[in-house]
This record gives sequence, C-alpha cells and structure tokens, in this order.
Amino acid sequence: MPSKTLSVLAEGFVFLEGPRWRDDRLYVSDMWGHAIHTVTASGNTTKIADVPNRPSGLNFLPDGRLVAVSMADRKLVVVGGDGSLSDYADISQLAGGDINDSVVDAAGNIYVGNFGYDLFSGEEAKLANMVRVAPDGTVAVVAEELNFPNGTVITDTGTMICAETFASQLTAFDLGPDGSLTNRRVWASLGDHTPDGICLDQEGAIWVSSFGAGEFLRVTEGGKIVETIAADDGKRAVACNLGGADGRTLFALTFEGEIEDISAGGKKARIEVCTVDVPGAGSP
Repeated sequence: MPSKTLSVLAEGFVFLEGPRWRDDRLYVSDMWGHAIHTVTASGNTTKIADVPNRPSGLNFLPDGRLVAVSMADRKLVVVGGDGSLSDYADISQLAGGDINDSVVDAAGNIYVGNFGYDLFSGEEAKLANMVRVAPDGTVAVVAEELNFPNGTVITDTGTMICAETFASQLTAFDLGPDGSLTNRRVWASLGDHTPDGICLDQEGAIWVSSFGAGEFLRVTEGGKIVETIAADDGKRAVACNLGGADGRTLFALTFEGEIEDISAGGKKARIEVCTVDVPGAGSP
C-alpha cells in the first residue's frame, strides 16, 4: 500500500487538541492559545470562544450543546453560540492534575481524564483517574490508576477505549448502561509509541497519534499497526479525527517541538490532512 502524505490545511496555532468533526467543520481547542476554533474543509478558520483556563476535550451533548474541558480550573464549561462560557461541572476535587481529553456517550455522560500531576512544572509522575460527569451534573470516579489517560473513543458495541500515553497502550472497558466502566483490559500494546489523541473508524480500527514518533498509526485490536502516516521530520503527532464530506479525511494535528516547548507560546501547531480508505465512526 503506498504511503499517504499529509498536507497543511490551517496553521498559526499554539498547541492544538480535541479535534471533533461536526456540522461540516472541524472544531479544535488551541490549548495554549486559550481558544476554540472551527475550521472548514477548505481551511477557513473562525475563533468561536476564548477559554482562559486552556481548552482541551470537546463534547457535543445529545441536545447539541458544546461542552469543553477547561483544564487549569478543572471544570467543564458550556460554550454558547455567542462565545460565552457557563459552568457545567466542577471536578477539581476528584482530579489530581489538569483535566485533559474527554468523550461523551449516547446518554450524555462525559468521561474526562486528567494528567494526575503537574506535568509542565516537572512534578514527579503519578497515576490518574477518569471521572464521569452525568447529565444531571453529578460527578464520580469510574476508573483509577491510569497512566496519563488521554484520547478516548466509544464503539457502537459499548466498549470504551482510552489511550494511556505513558503506558504505551490502549485500554478498553465495558461501558455499562449506568455509565460504569468494568472489565478493564489491554486493547492494544503499542511498544515504543506514546498514544495521544485517537479516533475510531467504521471497521473498528483506531487511528492513534504517536506523539514521540511523530506518526499517525491505524491500529487494530491486539496491537497490529496496519498503516502509518508520518508527519514531517521534527513534528509531533498530537491528535486526529476523521471527517469531511465522506468521512475519509484524516485531520491530523501536529506540533513542531517538544513537551517543554508546548507552553512557550510560539505558533508551531498545524492542522494537516490526507484521505484514508475507511470512513470515521463518529467517535470521539
């Protein structure tokens, strides 16, 4: 199979996370640009909200509302059509570090991971938990001792799969009708790869952003890497999602730098694209 090549769709961002395709556009969080943007398939960019405490995971509730992760104050906020923010849930008492990526299920439960420690100040690494925010706003820990939980997807058969970045694996749970997570197991062991953002396709494979390797990997259950798309030399692979008119555009978020450069403020992040063979499954 010929290797695919990424091309730049939009640039001028600081550090991008949380790509979500909805209503014919890509929604992205510029974490260190403190803003949420939309980007059309032709690359037209619009800022839709400022998020002072750094946005990350983006979630569309069943009623259409956009709920964003606000990292530093460890809250979820509703993003209004006028760019206003209103509190949705406060999980600061349950999260051991900045909250990060997230996913929403069909019932409107939002599942949020966190760093577990202060990554950017060099604090000693600690394991973290995952918190569920129910539609009524109640919060509860539903998984513990995760090694930097990051991108997360939910399959149509009721399996949640989470990237544990520093465990170099994708971890699966059975998602119960009550929003519980059970039957924890390794879905894919990724060796030297450090998975960041992930997305699901219609064949049940997962596209994985391998931050350290600067590659986007298509992985099947058991850990087989069936396709690799490399970013240009020196770029990190941060997150990805599938969308576009036919669901076959891979939106690949890249960053030109190291972890310690993320908070520096330089505009080194881009949205890059290529066409893949299997459409997205709509998660996250």
